[in-house]
Amino acid sequence: MQVNSEPTTKEAPAQPARPIPADAQPGPAVVGRQFSESDAEKAAALRKMKLVALALLIVMAVIFVFAFALQKEYPWLQYVRAAAEGGMVGALADWFAVTALFKYPMGIKIPHTAIIPRRKDQIGASLGEFVETNFLSEQVVQEKLASVNIARRAGEWLATPAGADRVAKEGAAIIRGTFKVLNDDDVQAVIEGMVRKHLLAPPWGPPVGRMAERIFHDGHHHKLVDLLVDRAADWVSENHETVSRLVSERSPTWVPQFVDGLVGDKVYIEFLKFVRAVQSDPNHQVRQSIDKYLNDLAQDLQHDPAMIARAEDIKAQVLGDPEVRELASRTWGTVKNALLGAVEDPTSELTIKFKAAVRDFGSRLVNDPELAGKVNAWIADAASYLVRTYRSDIAGVITDTVARWDAEETSRKIELQVGKDLQFIRINGTVVGSLAGLVIFTVAHQIFG
Repeated sequence: MQVNSEPTTKEAPAQPARPIPADAQPGPAVVGRQFSESDAEKAAALRKMKLVALALLIVMAVIFVFAFALQKEYPWLQYVRAAAEGGMVGALADWFAVTALFKYPMGIKIPHTAIIPRRKDQIGASLGEFVETNFLSEQVVQEKLASVNIARRAGEWLATPAGADRVAKEGAAIIRGTFKVLNDDDVQAVIEGMVRKHLLAPPWGPPVGRMAERIFHDGHHHKLVDLLVDRAADWVSENHETVSRLVSERSPTWVPQFVDGLVGDKVYIEFLKFVRAVQSDPNHQVRQSIDKYLNDLAQDLQHDPAMIARAEDIKAQVLGDPEVRELASRTWGTVKNALLGAVEDPTSELTIKFKAAVRDFGSRLVNDPELAGKVNAWIADAASYLVRTYRSDIAGVITDTVARWDAEETSRKIELQVGKDLQFIRINGTVVGSLAGLVIFTVAHQIFG
């Protein structure tokens, strides 16, 4: 049965009492307890039904007294007396039955009464077992999920702008909350540790050499060589005077100036021819020498201990402790600021692309039966695993919660929720008892009368 508010547990601190409307005084069942408006209405309805049932019993008693007193003078009142007598018996029996559920009738500890307060823990255990057996079953869960088709429903919702906006909004909240919880120093320490473990601890020479070997073997470096040669040819072509001046500055002082000019022009022309020859001939000796040097360097990085040690020295110079810490700090700061800025701005590229991806995924779930089937299977498998692994723990929540409740307060709360309906049992018992008493008396009178 559903209870609007959880009964006060033994360990829970006392709650301040809420005033109860004068026309809805519930009596001792809830006096001094936290009282909601809904409970006040239910208490008033319960009190009213109790009065109706009691009034009906009093009416039967009054009728019985008058009928019993006058039945000799008016014999037909015997039937009225029998009906009233049966009504009183039915009313009292049902009053006893209803009262025995929640308390001892008139305070007398009659066996098998006050069932709910005395057997609260057993009821909680039975309820937990019932839920575990009938609801937390793999077959039940799988059948329910199969009938719901969660993937399609989720896809229809995700494909709408409102659904995508909601997912983006909740995702942004998760990201903001995550960044608030995370400590910057701890994250930077993790990044620094990962850099040291995966970037600095392994030697650089062999992997760099293997990568360079593949690059040089496939000729990917030729475009870079072409670029350098073209730049060199352009520089020589545009710096005739510079080349001549350099030749003149390095010639002996006793050489005439016009000879320096002739020699400078000759050197410039030959240098220009040489550079252009290298530029135009893909198989030039200089290019082949560069290829040989680079391939030898790649091999040395992999196999020459001296070259490997030099690479390690360069690594240590480039990425020392201060540099690694600064790299970790900058990396985390950049990622954090970029994500926070993106999620805070609904018009950011990241947010727009994320929403588009969510809508696209939703459309695929609706239009792609194979994908929807896989998602439904994943959900069913996950739910089955949870039920199979934690069904006892989930059901145990019910048992443990009921066990922590105060017995008397639990009884009062349950009576408040269902007591009104139970009072109809008393009313019906009065009516049925009256009819039964009348029928029995009539039949007996006809047979033995």
